[in-house]
Amino acid sequence: MADTLKQRPEFRNIHVTEIRNYRLPPAGIVSILHRISGVILFLMLPFVVWLFDTSVSSEVSFETFRSAFDAGIGFVPGWLVKLVTLGVMWGYLHHFTAGVRHLIMDATHSVSKEQGKSSAIITLVIGTTLTVLLGAKLFGLY
Repeated sequence: MADTLKQRPEFRNIHVTEIRNYRLPPAGIVSILHRISGVILFLMLPFVVWLFDTSVSSEVSFETFRSAFDAGIGFVPGWLVKLVTLGVMWGYLHHFTAGVRHLIMDATHSVSKEQGKSSAIITLVIGTTLTVLLGAKLFGLY
């Protein structure tokens, strides 16, 4: 009788070596990126406060703010300042759009697998599109 019983599959935690083979659904990707973007925003808060302070203090400090993107800050080249700023912009835009997604999901009280997938894809597209548009402006493409 013990031989006729069907063996149930055994599910274990994913090992580090299996991460490359594991495929997250879009909602899982948005969730992980939401956490990463929150960490980026938290860690870059002093940089954002400095950017804001130098941009609004006076006309002279605003010129310092503008020159930071061209000439750089100290030994940090201008392109790296732009790249870091682009990362902060992505972090904010993704965090904001993913937060709006969560608010909509909470307000409607109707979450299905299909809605989760479609809203996650929309979140990724909106966040990426806004980042590309603002990044093009930051790097002077228009």
